[in-house]
Amino acid sequence: MKIILTNEVSGLGTAGDVVEVKDGYARNYLLPRGVAIRWTKGGEKDVEQLRRGRKIREIASIEQANDVKAQLEGVTVRLKVRAGSGGRLFGSVTPADIATAVKTAGGPDVDKRRIELGNPIKSLGSHRVSVRLHPEVVANVGITVDAAK
Repeated sequence: MKIILTNEVSGLGTAGDVVEVKDGYARNYLLPRGVAIRWTKGGEKDVEQLRRGRKIREIASIEQANDVKAQLEGVTVRLKVRAGSGGRLFGSVTPADIATAVKTAGGPDVDKRRIELGNPIKSLGSHRVSVRLHPEVVANVGITVDAAK
């Protein structure tokens, strides 16, 4: 099935890309989540608009990505969250929480969709997350999760 991606999908493409995928993957996963639309001739016109929007948000060059990487890795990010007595969180830390904390700590604006958590952060302490700035540049950011008083 031919589809148009409306959001970035790891291993498949970015917003505005027209890709060919298996029917079941599109029908059962991509379309219900809203990360893709069916390809049509009318939809092809929407692709240009998606690409323009992506170009505005996108980090254009590797040099620019390396600059943002240096800024991110130089920032100390602290999150205050509610936790139980054993150090377990009530819920987990989300990419949106991390993006907000990076901005609050004086770092650059980071799109929450570019933050990759290996496993959900559900405990207090130090954690590392990856931020995919460019296909060739990944920044590793240290996050310290503290209990809110």
